[in-house]
Amino acid sequence: MNADDKTTWPRSGLDVTLMGFGASPIGNLGRPISDEDSASLIHAAWDAGIRFFDTAPMYGHGLSEARCGQALRWYPRDEFVISTKVGRLLKPAKRADIDFTPWASGLPFKISFDYSYDGTMRSIEASLQRLGLERIDIALIHDIDSTHGSEQSAVFDAAMVGSAKALLKLREEGVVKAIGVGVNEWQVAHEAIKRVDFDCLLLAGRYTLLEQDALDGFLPDCKAQAVSVILGGCYNSGILATGAVPGARYNYATAPAEIMARVAEMEVICREFDVPLKAAALQFVLAHPAIATNIPGVRTVAQLEDNIQTFKTQIPVAFWSALRSKGLIREDAPTWV
Repeated sequence: MNADDKTTWPRSGLDVTLMGFGASPIGNLGRPISDEDSASLIHAAWDAGIRFFDTAPMYGHGLSEARCGQALRWYPRDEFVISTKVGRLLKPAKRADIDFTPWASGLPFKISFDYSYDGTMRSIEASLQRLGLERIDIALIHDIDSTHGSEQSAVFDAAMVGSAKALLKLREEGVVKAIGVGVNEWQVAHEAIKRVDFDCLLLAGRYTLLEQDALDGFLPDCKAQAVSVILGGCYNSGILATGAVPGARYNYATAPAEIMARVAEMEVICREFDVPLKAAALQFVLAHPAIATNIPGVRTVAQLEDNIQTFKTQIPVAFWSALRSKGLIREDAPTWV
């Protein structure tokens, strides 16, 4: 398996590499990345054959989009696929008046939610300006999930009427080639494809070596409807890359004892078969036929190169059988044969 291998999405016809570039880190997520380092990272991804780039207005308050566009602008436009998101509008403001959390800094814009038809149209136009590109390939409705707390149901319903209607029109007109949602819970994504004729979904962290509840209806329905799933967070925010080390992170917090113990069991089998845990985490998710691409986050060229090499690891069938026999992955979880 290679990072630059491609799959053709059945509904849109887009050719997308198995590994994509998730551009939230270059929005200064957690800590700053310089313009030069950001550009080097995107150029290294390109040189490695990666041709799918995912960004959003939220990431660094427009900074990620601006950096993606700047780095990709002079590459042949028909050779890469770019996705961005709708649901947030940016308004100029003084930096002193902006809460950039969780971004270390960003562009001088305040963010407001807007899932209306008109707001979605404005969002796409503004993203094109920040990117400096003539088109966006994939447009996703962003964070219509637990981000909104007790208001989630109302926000979801509004987005299915407003944003979805706008994206359906843009797809019909050929402005974008594929539409969907980008969320943190598979249950929300599942409800979305029941309501709207979406082409794809971005799901963050909810189908991994540690979490396979998405097999309960959601992923089978994606397969049945030919909906392509972009998977983020395959390391569950850290522990499936680092292993069960002190301070390991799981879902953006310190991993609880039961997760540490489960990962430690996986590591025993990894050592037995000489398979890096990180390689198993990267490759496991792509065995499901509904999952079309994987976008592990990286902050440095070294991390990117490590992921690319990890993608190439040969994993024996017996390894997956051992995980299954120990109850560490579900019986119905697809694996490579």
